[in-house]
Amino acid sequence: MPRKDEEISEEVEKEPTNTKKKEGEVEKLNRMLAAVLEYISDDEVEEIDIDYILDQTEGLRDWWNLYREKNRKRMEEEIKESLGELSLEELEKIREQIKAKQ
Repeated sequence: MPRKDEEISEEVEKEPTNTKKKEGEVEKLNRMLAAVLEYISDDEVEEIDIDYILDQTEGLRDWWNLYREKNRKRMEEEIKESLGELSLEELEKIREQIKAKQ
């Protein structure tokens, strides 16, 4: 069934907002990347201090925490999917290996 003109115009109106938001995020990420690269390329810096970079680069710590959380959730899902494919015997071996490391 063809869509109404009204529905199409609503979608078109939403696109510039999303584009502007993405451009803003790209600018923010570019700024953070530039700050990090400037720091690590400074010849006077003998040892790179990650906490200093996270603290001194506006928005970087928040971005990093969000990234880690998203990555953690993705990894959890991958592990759950992988565990579903293992036999009970294989799962027990993994559990024993984990216990041995603790």
